[in-house]
Amino acid sequence: MRPKIQFTEENIRRLFGFEDAEGEEVERLKQYYFKNDTFEHVLADLPIRVLVGHKGVGKSALFRVAMSEQQERGDLTILIKPDDVAEIGEKHESLVLSIPKWKFGLTAIIAEKVLAQFGINDDSIKGKIIQSGMKVVSLVTDTVTPLLKGKVKFSSSQLKLIEHFLKTQKIIVYIDDLDRGWQNRKEGVIMISSLLNAARDLAYQNKGLAFKISLRSDVYAAIRFEDESSDKISGSVIWHSYELHEIFVMLVIRVLTFFNESINEENLRKSGQRHLSYFLESIIAINFEGRGNWEKAPIHQVILSLIRKRPRDIVKLCSLAARKAYSDRSAIITTKHWELIFEQYSQGVIHDTIVEFKSELLEIERLLFGMKPEKKNTKAADAFVFTSAELRLKLNKIIERGTFKFANGRIATASDLAQFLYKINFLTARKTLENGTIQRKYFEENNYLSSTFVDFGYDWEVHLAYRWALQPDTLENILAKLVRSKDELQI
Repeated sequence: MRPKIQFTEENIRRLFGFEDAEGEEVERLKQYYFKNDTFEHVLADLPIRVLVGHKGVGKSALFRVAMSEQQERGDLTILIKPDDVAEIGEKHESLVLSIPKWKFGLTAIIAEKVLAQFGINDDSIKGKIIQSGMKVVSLVTDTVTPLLKGKVKFSSSQLKLIEHFLKTQKIIVYIDDLDRGWQNRKEGVIMISSLLNAARDLAYQNKGLAFKISLRSDVYAAIRFEDESSDKISGSVIWHSYELHEIFVMLVIRVLTFFNESINEENLRKSGQRHLSYFLESIIAINFEGRGNWEKAPIHQVILSLIRKRPRDIVKLCSLAARKAYSDRSAIITTKHWELIFEQYSQGVIHDTIVEFKSELLEIERLLFGMKPEKKNTKAADAFVFTSAELRLKLNKIIERGTFKFANGRIATASDLAQFLYKINFLTARKTLENGTIQRKYFEENNYLSSTFVDFGYDWEVHLAYRWALQPDTLENILAKLVRSKDELQI
């Protein structure tokens, strides 16, 4: 029997985790981190790996766990963040000029960070870069080897790291979050394209040097569209996404490890979601006492219908509900607590989306709220579902109230806006199959479904996570009208 807990802020963090991986202690993160196939693909011993996925899908979490495991094996790893490349990232007007700029800058950063881990501060390192032909592995080796024979005293951990490096001649470079604040303009595209080209060149020039680079999915899509040379990197790209079942397993593992209970990850993967829900029943009521089609719905179907295949969403959703339970002095999250936070959660999701993509489409807020159902349709069961023709008609009506322009200066058509809404996961592609089951596709699964030139026969559905923010006047009816199909989720 588990002890009852209070949903204090400390317990909420320990139970459900942090919304961003940087806030979590790495040892706690490793306790509940769910490794799907993407993890091993990133760790592959290859010169360059580019991890692509939506914001909130867990790219930084994967990097932190991967780095920690490699460090435990004695591998030499470094992390490059936006502040490290501030000088490099100021102006990027052409690939020809930017690629050597990145190559020199990255070589200097890598050498300085590696030597810092060895406890060495060499102010002359930048002057040696050109002479070395940007051979950073050789440069570090030549710098540290004489010091081992001299009077420099290294700590036991530094000496162990140096000896391992000299034996393996490997440096693993993680580059994370460099697309923060990125804008889909010519200079922004050149900046990321030249980084990828520079990393590729350095990796091939330096045997033993490997790069792991994370990019948001919309950034990578823009690079592929605008830069013809990006096909050289496409074979090194790994798309990072989780299935809804995997995210639910991750939630269960978090709760089990919070209570110090043993876990068998493989068995949890194979278990149905209804069975997995029973691991949560000490803190979450496993049935949702809703209305209409959602009356007596298993709680896993409610939770997974509200998240956009992003672990961050489930953290946000559960944390909000737990705070309501705490205010109610309840040790269990019940239907009442979920219902109290649906609108707040939805507003948070739409706010985060606006902040994330405003640099690409300045008037994104007007676009999203323009998708609100018209008054005559608010009672319809399918007010948030459109055929391709209906979607174009809806978007053209929004455009009539003012044109939309992307950050790169291109005027957006209705088809462009449809592609954009699909890309940011505001819309999902939906098709009812012959056997009556509903198939849904997200952008990262197939980014060609919203092609301007081809109609693949999918309808388009506003994701449930956004609906309360768009239709607060009929808040109590949204779940009641949404058709629940057992075939949509594993049970």
